[in-house]
Amino acid sequence: MGHVEDVMTIVKEMTLIELRDLNNAIEEEFGVTAAAPVAAVAAAPVDAGGGDAAADADNLTVTLASFGEKKIDVIKAVRAVTDLGLKEAKEFVEGAPGVVKDGLNKEEADSIKEQLEAAGASVEVK
Repeated sequence: MGHVEDVMTIVKEMTLIELRDLNNAIEEEFGVTAAAPVAAVAAAPVDAGGGDAAADADNLTVTLASFGEKKIDVIKAVRAVTDLGLKEAKEFVEGAPGVVKDGLNKEEADSIKEQLEAAGASVEVK
């Protein structure tokens, strides 16, 4: 388990762009699609949470499902809620779906969701 914990520590510290690049490298190296690694990673926190609703409320993830019809507005909204530059935000939005932020409490997650949806994006909070 030591290797898994080491990798998780590194992944938690990565930026959205670094995570996207990691995902692309995994796809190329192992010949898999993004759906498989993302689904596996997304399932892990749910199982690890043990069903504790109170703990889950402080560890929410906001995911950009799609940018809809107003890509420029969504790019601006992503920049407002992250520390991404224009180029990185554009690449992130165009590469949707992707995690905007995680480890959020309900209030923070709802606020980010509202901002992105107001810009025209489809957003999921889990």
